[in-house]
Amino acid sequence: MARKKRKPARTRVDTAPPAMGGANEARRERKEEARAAREAARKRQARTSALRRALTFGAVGFLAVAVITFIGRAASPTPLSSVAKTAATAAGCGELQVPAASAPGGQHLDPGQSYTYPNPPGTSGPHAPTWLQPESTRVYDAPVDETQAVHTMEHGGVIVYYRVPGDGGVNQQVVDALGAVVTAQKATYLIPYPNLPQGDALALTAWNERMFCPAGITAAQATALVKGFSDSYACTSNAPEGNKGDGC
Repeated sequence: MARKKRKPARTRVDTAPPAMGGANEARRERKEEARAAREAARKRQARTSALRRALTFGAVGFLAVAVITFIGRAASPTPLSSVAKTAATAAGCGELQVPAASAPGGQHLDPGQSYTYPNPPGTSGPHAPTWLQPESTRVYDAPVDETQAVHTMEHGGVIVYYRVPGDGGVNQQVVDALGAVVTAQKATYLIPYPNLPQGDALALTAWNERMFCPAGITAAQATALVKGFSDSYACTSNAPEGNKGDGC
């Protein structure tokens, strides 16, 4: 009996889906890329927010400094009022003087060092490292250290010097009236000064500004003139440190 021929074995074609490992790897890569993109976006946002905050704080700080500087800045001096000018003319006062061609600030003497001003009373130049203390008084009945007085002017102070009554000076009514005026004004002082130039009984002084008046000035004239002079120069940028005076 003849044998049946064996059919050749069929080659099995594997039609199974590809291994899951590759797909998982691809998904992991996509997830990692997405995560990295989110992290990069988060960092960009953080940097943008930080920059925005820094710019905001910087702008606020700049404005704060500008406001403080503006508020603390000394006002500019103003011309004498017409009332003050009228009083000066009626009293026979001299012209407003600018004694020094140049009057820089900050010229401090050593503690205890004396100095004689060549054109008294001094309104600028070397001065003591300390100044008049307004908590004591702004109305003096005795002369003061002139170098301290000049330092006070450097801080925006106005000093009214007078020759005392009975010594070719102003009368007591003028002294009493001016005491009330300087107390009401900012950084203004009344101080006796026995060595005023001959013929002068009153000297209104600020930093590098000065006016002399004769003994015949009345209380009303002196009041109007001193108030106007103080309004023009006290606590102003006429002085190197004009915002440091008493009440500035």
